[in-house]
Amino acid sequence: IPNIITMPFWDVYMSIGGSGCPIGLLLAVILASRRKEMKEIGKLSLGPSFFNINEPVIFGMPIMLNPILAIPFIITPLVTGTIGYFATSLGFAGRAVVMVPWTTPPVINAWLSTAGSMGAVVTQLVCIGVSVMIYLPFVKVASRRADAAQLAAETGNELGTQPVR
Repeated sequence: IPNIITMPFWDVYMSIGGSGCPIGLLLAVILASRRKEMKEIGKLSLGPSFFNINEPVIFGMPIMLNPILAIPFIITPLVTGTIGYFATSLGFAGRAVVMVPWTTPPVINAWLSTAGSMGAVVTQLVCIGVSVMIYLPFVKVASRRADAAQLAAETGNELGTQPVR
């Protein structure tokens, strides 16, 4: 098998949970966000994301037209793809050559796509962990900005700070 980068490779390492590796985003939201609505969207979107259905999180967070969450959405698959590429080229992970259905959950799709490579499963778990770490600071910033916007709306102050008394 001559090629490392194949469509199964993309599915295993670069779109874990759908476009932009949203499983990392959802886990970061559940771990770090203080916002009730973000946590609810995270909990509700986690199930579909295990089957690579990421529309609930894409439009629920929202990621579209939101540069705070769009930046890691673009960067994360590049980083996880690089990790997968090096793990495969070093021989740690088997080559992803078997096309499995796109709704196959993570870990299972790594196992099946590589014809049973435990190295690929471990690499995919590492990629999930890395995607959480990439998304964490952006989730914290988005949460803080939402808090500031809510405070500004409640107080009628544009900056979101308490008026001086």
